[in-house]
Amino acid sequence: MLNRFAKKVDEMRGLINGWSAPVLLAVSGGMDSMCMADLFKCLEEPVPFAVAHCNFRLRGEESDGDESMVRSWAEENGIVFHQKSFDTQAFASEKGISIEMAARELRYGWFEELCVRHGYKAVCVAHNANDNAETLMLNLLRGSGLKGLSGMSSVSVLPCGMVSGERIILLRPLLQFTRKQIEGHVFARKVPYREDSTNASSDYKRNRIRNEVFPIFEKINPSFIRTLNREMGYFAEAEDIIDDWAAGMIPKITSHPERPSCHPEHQRRISLPALMSQPRWRYLLYRILEPYGFNSATLGALEDLLSSSRTLSGKCFESEGYMLQTGRDELVIVPRLSQTDPIAAGSILPVRTAGNHHFAGHVVKVEVLDRDPGMSLKQPAGVLVMDAARIRFPFVIRRWRHGDWFIPIGMKGKKKISDLFADLKYDEFMKNDALMIVDVQTSGLADAGHIAGVVGVRIDDRYKITETTEKIIRITLDHEEDI
Repeated sequence: MLNRFAKKVDEMRGLINGWSAPVLLAVSGGMDSMCMADLFKCLEEPVPFAVAHCNFRLRGEESDGDESMVRSWAEENGIVFHQKSFDTQAFASEKGISIEMAARELRYGWFEELCVRHGYKAVCVAHNANDNAETLMLNLLRGSGLKGLSGMSSVSVLPCGMVSGERIILLRPLLQFTRKQIEGHVFARKVPYREDSTNASSDYKRNRIRNEVFPIFEKINPSFIRTLNREMGYFAEAEDIIDDWAAGMIPKITSHPERPSCHPEHQRRISLPALMSQPRWRYLLYRILEPYGFNSATLGALEDLLSSSRTLSGKCFESEGYMLQTGRDELVIVPRLSQTDPIAAGSILPVRTAGNHHFAGHVVKVEVLDRDPGMSLKQPAGVLVMDAARIRFPFVIRRWRHGDWFIPIGMKGKKKISDLFADLKYDEFMKNDALMIVDVQTSGLADAGHIAGVVGVRIDDRYKITETTEKIIRITLDHEEDI
């Protein structure tokens, strides 16, 4: 095993400048990670390394025993040792995530901090062939596409640049070895290790697959771990081929066009005629929607809708962070407003003076100007010009609400803002992004339904400028990135 491990290390040397700088080994104290640490220690061509141990405080004295054992091993072998304890349960509760996910975020975030602070060029973790097969099963069960069938890679990057934004290399030098091979090395070398008592429990999904499903697979095919890992290699190669094809096709059917009152950088628009003209449109749709977190059930419902003769327009699909709305000729994806966002909760923005006022990703520029006698009485496109004697500070900016109305210029009757949106062919996202001006000096209520103007679109008749207007309030809409 040592010779094969040394060969794998040689393949990885060029990735981090020939290992001239030390690497960081993530060592829990279990059999796999202690095997990895011992293999690094035994290399004929030494690789400088340090050890990092996380104490997640989840198993009481057992967790402390793991820490003590790893610390002793590092000290006995003259290896730099890093340790950190976490209140994992509190972190999981605060973030609203599982204990497994909390531990993952905590350890990878800390590993990144260590790499940045001490100059480690890579993090090595002890995932093995059995872990990879377990990951394949989990990915199949939750539906992760061809990428999930490819399993883990022996060389990747630390997740997301979680702390510094830097891309730290993540290595899995044991990925080609089965757990039985690791056991053989550990027992032959009498490598110390600690058994995690929770491994015997099937409370976690991964443990359930390991303890209950894999024994059945082994009866069917004693070499199933090797078989699955070989197949994952083929899947990875197939994914590369399909990635190249999809990368060329997706720009032909998606766009990020600028539209009034919307955030173009936050939108993705999918042309339905272009999409449906492709023989493999279902897979292209999956590849486009995957980064936005739409699950397999949502994708299936959308596929059924697109392949049916039912009306497309006006349907809405949601993921945790995004909304997708169907139109006659397109699909539109935009971020959902967080429930903790005060804008989503119905808050308002009081405008007490002229200046740039930031609201929901927009910048509303308010100016007070003398009226030029030669100024046209017509409203400039995209700009609101109002009589300063009629719309006075403070007024309020807020989102559109059902029931809002105004009196169009030159008319006496009311017009619903929703009817105005229909005239303008606004989709649901554009409606939700529109900003209303409410004259609280007259109505006295920020949630009054009588709207003084729709920013960038229309004003109410009673706020128009006339020949007797002396000062005007000019309101212009921009986006945050334009200011």
